This record gives sequence, structure tokens and C-alpha cells, in this order.
Amino acid sequence: MSSDKFLQDYLHFTFIQSHIYELSRQRPTDRAVSVSVLEGMGFRVGQGLIERLTRDSPSFKDELDIMKFVCKDFWTKVFRRQIDNLRTNHQGTYVLQDNKFALLTQLSSGKQYLDQAPKYLAFSCGVVRGALSNLGLDSVVTAEVSVMPSCKFQVVIQKL
Repeated sequence: MSSDKFLQDYLHFTFIQSHIYELSRQRPTDRAVSVSVLEGMGFRVGQGLIERLTRDSPSFKDELDIMKFVCKDFWTKVFRRQIDNLRTNHQGTYVLQDNKFALLTQLSSGKQYLDQAPKYLAFSCGVVRGALSNLGLDSVVTAEVSVMPSCKFQVVIQKL
């Protein structure tokens, strides 16, 4: 593992742990609030990152073109690899499969960490939602882990 990757992963885990700890210390029964705050922070980060990445890019043709950009270029810049699989129902729902999600590879592959995964994925869901928002797509982004470190992100585009 390169020192840059180690440092980035370490900062992410430390940030999540300290944020969750601090909120649960203040309000022990309100973990959902801390996950929501992390998602909001990710949203703002995603907005800024996509702005930089698309500065010199031509405009996108349609929704699918935007999703392909997110799966290839954006994902590579943010998570150091492309999405393994993109599926769509052509009605505004997309499933992005990452078989070795960078922010989960440092956790054990055992089932004991599956219940911990949502707090590590909230920030990433926010990053994706923020990026899509800046590209003109309002969305709901959720993540699911059934086997570590594989992760499925579901993106549902909100139609106005």
C-alpha cells in the first residue's frame, strides 16, 4: 500500500470514528443524525470535486452520459479505480457495483463489520450525490454491503 493511500484511508477512518464518537457522546441515542451529518459533508465535497474535474470537459449529452463519467473518471479520481459494473433500468435508477471499494478494503472481510459499513459509506454516498447535484441531477444515493469489501451504490434520479 502506498503511503498516500494509507494516509487517505487513515484520515477517512479517523474522521468517521471521531465524528461518530463525538456525536454519540453528546446524544447517545441519535446515530442517524451523525450519519446524516457525514452524508452532508460528503455532499459538499462531491460538489467541489466534480466542479474541478469537469472544468475543461465538454457538456454531457444526457443522464446516462453523466453516470458513465461518474463511474469512470470521477470514481477513478476519488476512489482510485473505476466502477466494476453499472446497471440501469432506463427509468432513473442506477446500480454502481464496486467489488473492492477502497474505503472498505481496510476493514476485515468478516461479517462482524457489516453492521459498521453504513457509517463508512455515508460520506461516500454524499460525495456521489453532491457530484450529481452539481451536474444538474437531483438524486437519492444509498449503499449496501452484503460481502466485504464489495459495495453497491444505488442512485435514484429524482424527476421534477
